[in-house]
Amino acid sequence: MQLQLRESKSLVASLLLIAPFFLWGTAMVAMKGVIPHTTPLFMAGLRLLPAGVLILIAAAFMGRPQPKGWLAWLWIAIFALVDGTLFQGFLAEGLVRTSAGLGSVMIDSQPLAVALLSLWLFKEHIGVWGCLGLGLGVAGISLIGLPEEWIFQILDSGVKITTDNWQQLFASGEWLMLLAALSMAVGTVLIRYVCKYADPITATGWHMILAGLPLWGLSATVEVEQWQNLVPSDWLALSYATIFGSAIAYGLFFYFAQSGNLTSLSSLTFLTPVFALIFGHIFLSEVLTTIQWLGVFITLISIYLINQRETLAGQNNKVTISEKAIPQQQLVLEASTTKRLTTLTSSVRESEPEASP
Repeated sequence: MQLQLRESKSLVASLLLIAPFFLWGTAMVAMKGVIPHTTPLFMAGLRLLPAGVLILIAAAFMGRPQPKGWLAWLWIAIFALVDGTLFQGFLAEGLVRTSAGLGSVMIDSQPLAVALLSLWLFKEHIGVWGCLGLGLGVAGISLIGLPEEWIFQILDSGVKITTDNWQQLFASGEWLMLLAALSMAVGTVLIRYVCKYADPITATGWHMILAGLPLWGLSATVEVEQWQNLVPSDWLALSYATIFGSAIAYGLFFYFAQSGNLTSLSSLTFLTPVFALIFGHIFLSEVLTTIQWLGVFITLISIYLINQRETLAGQNNKVTISEKAIPQQQLVLEASTTKRLTTLTSSVRESEPEASP
C-alpha cells in the first residue's frame, strides 16, 4: 500500500513538473486559433494583464512582499518592457504569419541566446557540449526560418541571396519569432537583477500588468475590431491562454524553481515545442516541410545539449577520473605483490641451512 502511494505521489509530481511546458505549448495553439478573429496586440495584452492580476492575488494569499523602493520598480519596468511588451508583441505578430508549432520551436530556441548572454555577462562556462549545442542550434534555426530557396542556393552554388529572398524572409513570421526569443532571453537574464530588489512572484505579476498596458494602448491606436468578431469558443481559448498558459504556468514554474527543481525544469524546456507541434497538427492541421522538420529535430537536440551541458560534462569527468584511477590501482597492486614476493624470498633464504665449507 505504501509503495503504491509513493508511486502515485511520484507520478503526480512528474505531471506537475511537466505541466508548465504543456500549458505553454498548448497556449500557443489556442492563440493561433483565435488570431483570424482578433488582432495580435490586443490578444498579447489580454494574455498578460489579467494573468498578472491573478498572480498578484495568489502572491497576496501566499504572503509575498510587495516591491519597495525605486530600484525595485525600475528593474520591474525594464523587465516588463523586454520580457513582456516586446516578447508578447513579437510573439503575437509572428503568430499571424507562422504556425503555432514552428513558432514555439523558434521561441524555445532562446536558451541559445541565454547561454551567450550568460557567458558574456556572468562568465558562465559553456563547455564542449554547450558549444556543440550552440552550433546545432544555429543550424536548426537556419533550416526552420530561412526560405528553402536560400538553403538550396547555398548548398548548390554558395551564398547568393537575391532581393526577392530578403522580401520573402521579412514577409514571414520567423524573424519576428527570433526577435521574441531574443527578448525572452534578455528577460531571463534580467530576472537575476530584478530578484535582487523584489520578490520574484510579485515582480512577475507586476511586470505582466505593466507590459500589458502599452500593448493595449498600441492596440487602441493602430488596430480596429479587436473583439467584435470573437465567438464564444475564441473567448474560451483566450481564457485558457491567459489563465492556464500564463498565470498557472508561471505559478507552477516559480513554485518548482523555489523548491530547488530548477535543473529539472531547464532540462524539460524542449518539451514546449513538442506539445505545440503535436496539438498544432491535431487541432489546426499544421504541416511542416521535410527541411523544417529536420530543423526542428536539430534545434531540440541543441536545446537539450545546452540545458544538460553540465550533467554531460560531469559524466565525462567521472569516466576520465575512473580511467586515471585504473593505472594507480595497478601500481598499488604491483607494488603490494612485489613487496610480498620480496618478503617471501627473504623468508625462504633465512630458513635454508647454511652450506658447510
